[in-house]
Amino acid sequence: MAQPDFVPIVPSDRARPLLRLSTPAAWRQERPAELVDLRAADGPGLGATGPDLGFGLKLAQQVARRAVLAEGERLQDAIAGCFACGARRASLFHRAPVSYDMELAFALWGFLPGAPDELVAFRRPIFAGVAHDYARQRALAGSLSPEVLRLSPKEVEAGLEANWRRWLGAPAPAAKQ
Repeated sequence: MAQPDFVPIVPSDRARPLLRLSTPAAWRQERPAELVDLRAADGPGLGATGPDLGFGLKLAQQVARRAVLAEGERLQDAIAGCFACGARRASLFHRAPVSYDMELAFALWGFLPGAPDELVAFRRPIFAGVAHDYARQRALAGSLSPEVLRLSPKEVEAGLEANWRRWLGAPAPAAKQ
């Protein structure tokens, strides 16, 4: 608000002139780390990000309450590995994780009731200590094909007995003689 001329003021209280900025010079996006494309970078080791993946960890912990562990398996390893797979599934659909993502991961790796014994034996060395190794979590999630991750949890549960080797890239059983 303007100060009337007849009101005495000290010099420090007088209105100061505005700070005038100069017009900026031309700018180009040419620094090495700048993204010039609107798409996220993709390639080996870059992962697939999605929104609110931290919530997926909470969902994985909730689904883990129903997990059936074999002797020597740790719940933290199952949560970490299945979270990585569920988060990758959510990112394939370009959305935040939902409980179906984590249910699919737990069912696919045989942590839900009714898993074949061969699947449990197959997953045991894969999940051993995975909670403490981020690179192994990434490799575990990367080992699943997008076609498998696009299945519904019900489809995985229904076809687990017959298809788990193909879905997980496990070797075929040795022929009996």
